[in-house]
Amino acid sequence: MSTRAGNTGPHTLAFVESPVQLLNVLEWAHTHQHTDGAGLTLVVLSPIDPMTRGQLRRMAELARDDGHEVRWEEARGGAAAPFQTIGGLAGLLRRAARIVLGDPFSRYVQLLLTITKARDLVVVDDGTATMEFVAQLARGERLVRWHRKGGRPGPRDLVFAPVSSAARKRLTPSERRTVEIFSSMPMEQTPDGVTVTANTFAWTRDRFGPPRITKGADMVGTSLVETGVVDGDRYLEAVSSLAKTHGATRYFAHRRESAEKLHRLAVETGLEVVRPDLPLELIARRGPIGRTILSFPSTVVHTLPLALTGTEVRVAVCDIDPAWLTENASPRAQGFLSGVTGTARDVTRLSAVTAV
Repeated sequence: MSTRAGNTGPHTLAFVESPVQLLNVLEWAHTHQHTDGAGLTLVVLSPIDPMTRGQLRRMAELARDDGHEVRWEEARGGAAAPFQTIGGLAGLLRRAARIVLGDPFSRYVQLLLTITKARDLVVVDDGTATMEFVAQLARGERLVRWHRKGGRPGPRDLVFAPVSSAARKRLTPSERRTVEIFSSMPMEQTPDGVTVTANTFAWTRDRFGPPRITKGADMVGTSLVETGVVDGDRYLEAVSSLAKTHGATRYFAHRRESAEKLHRLAVETGLEVVRPDLPLELIARRGPIGRTILSFPSTVVHTLPLALTGTEVRVAVCDIDPAWLTENASPRAQGFLSGVTGTARDVTRLSAVTAV
């Protein structure tokens, strides 16, 4: 292991399914480098989406550069893949002293948690979902993603309920188990016995930048349309209005945004659509980046001000108008999105825009 890899304690096994999760594991390892000793093995439970896979491969290169071992698992490559992946990881799971995970809502991760005997569990940020996870854990509720909350459990939810319940118990501190949450998100409720460590994006600032800052504005995309929360037409109207008002020229696409939506957005707004090869925190820190970054309520309104500390970049967040929500949106959606915006630090808050 290189000296840059840091000391991450008795052997640590980390599971990630997205580029942001992998970034935050690297941030966690950097933060803990002076506190304990031994190695970190990063297990990538690879998704199918090509853009996500591409970003994960780039992040895996950065992890290897830091001296960490990376194990790439084709965890979704066919019906037998989950069983092969779990079988192949069983030995590592049983030997690991610490487990780091990025998505406690993931059924894959919940299943893996039922195998491990690790005494230390760490949850790193998986975006704004971390805020909901902490609140649900504090209230002793079942783990449900915020945009699905309020809906009736489906057949698969009912079948998986015992595993999900067991995972929640594993993520609850006890005399035999410690739980740490490593996060840049605001925490209104902290579960009893949980240690919360602030993610300041120190690794990102050490490795990249400072960026060259351009005069114009850039816009950050969101997957709220793809998750069924926001109406697609209303979203495009809002993007067009924001771009004209603030002089935005580039649109950094979220990795889950559909090609059809992005094509329509480019044609109707004239924005240059950029598909980043790394998480936006690294793209912005590496530069060049606009003097103003426009965003809707999302993770980046919390993380970008940290990654860009010491620069003159301004992050501005636009509220979601309730009229933009779809009829199928969770009853929890508007309150959650308002909370994401309202708790963001060091950002400029913009009123919901009107159609152009």
